[in-house]
Amino acid sequence: MRALVQQNGTIAAIATPPGVGGIAVVRISGSGAYSVAEAVFRPKNPNKSLRAASGYTALFGHFVEDGALCDEVVALCFRAPHSYTGEDVVELSCHGGSAVSARLLRACCAAGAAPAGPGEFTKRAFLSGRISLTQAEAVMDLINATSRQAAAAAAAAMEGALYAKIKSVQENLVSLAGHIAAYTDYPEEDVPELSMGALEASLGCAKAALDKLIAGYDAGAVLRRGVDTAIIGSPNVGKSTLLNLLSGFERAIVTPVAGTTRDVVEQEIQLAGVRLLLADTAGIRDTDDLVEAEGIRRSYRHLERAGLVLAVFDGSAPLSPADLSLAEKCAGRPAVAILNKTDLPQQADEESLRPYFSTVVNISAKDAAFLPAVEQAVTDALHLAEADPDAGLLANERQLAAARTAQAALADALEAVNGGYTLDAAGVCVDDALRALYELTGENAGDDVIDEVFSRFCVGK
Repeated sequence: MRALVQQNGTIAAIATPPGVGGIAVVRISGSGAYSVAEAVFRPKNPNKSLRAASGYTALFGHFVEDGALCDEVVALCFRAPHSYTGEDVVELSCHGGSAVSARLLRACCAAGAAPAGPGEFTKRAFLSGRISLTQAEAVMDLINATSRQAAAAAAAAMEGALYAKIKSVQENLVSLAGHIAAYTDYPEEDVPELSMGALEASLGCAKAALDKLIAGYDAGAVLRRGVDTAIIGSPNVGKSTLLNLLSGFERAIVTPVAGTTRDVVEQEIQLAGVRLLLADTAGIRDTDDLVEAEGIRRSYRHLERAGLVLAVFDGSAPLSPADLSLAEKCAGRPAVAILNKTDLPQQADEESLRPYFSTVVNISAKDAAFLPAVEQAVTDALHLAEADPDAGLLANERQLAAARTAQAALADALEAVNGGYTLDAAGVCVDDALRALYELTGENAGDDVIDEVFSRFCVGK
């Protein structure tokens, strides 16, 4: 278990983005936070004292430097241990803009604060035991969230949803490990025997919980980061019209002339609650035009690396050999077949596409009424219904690797039980699983892991 760490020194940083804004916030944390703040802040009411202020209170006053009033400031006071970092914290809100906030930060540093490093405030919250490592990582995920679903998943993790799931598995395994150790190490004591059936059931329950978490990682990654999406198809099937429908405005030029789109047109949108970076690609066909041919090569590159493919076909015409070749390239990957132009008599054979796509949808890309159908098709193709952002999801490769290590250790434990090995063999595997889970939550994570996690944070958080 990671021992609680008392941080040394007082740190300060600008906690708001650079540039012009209504306010800027300089955050100060540490045992000397109030001494530093008093050196630069003068309450408007001379009967008020920052040092005597209670936690969760605010004082209005001025930023003072060399005896001169520099700006109006509101000081928000937080007292240890009831603050974000678990330490004494003062947040000074001045008018926005880089000049005033930078001057205020310099004054705080001159008064004894050290400049905070990336993520140092949240790192102190973790080291003081206020939050787990998974909750700390969720803070940055919430800051970087680009969609409603991503924000919901990060907020759930920040509130401890993932930690609670892992903790439940840990408690099960700790109880199991303790029983195994007592039974095998102290045979002379009256320790109840642990039946193989009960052991297998407990191990299976713990492994099933990890299996479910790991299986939901890919869908959860889509919620958090979004997905690169390629709109692919032959010329004049309606790819650019679909892009415009999904974007909600005329993003791409649409004409009846084949080859109008010669390069990739990109647009970021929100669909089904997630971020999609759409790439409208050049129509795939044989051509002697060197510029169009280069656009087609880029279309294939986007197809290969896309996390989601929207393959568009002209439903008003028979499917061509090129259409079927494209369909084959979509097999086994998240892809939606979109039969466009339902406003015209239909001739395409829909059934010939179904072996290659999990979802086939018929639309007219010129009609916004079909947008919900596309949204549902995307939800199905990405299995978004299986990813509940409020349930607690593995958030990154570090967490996934630790969960997989624990999963493998539990699989070994089950194999030992079923293979007739002694209880202590299963106990070793249970201990391995626990070590991996404690690393996941940060309870025994090494300093290099912790430093790597917080190095990705912004300064001020």
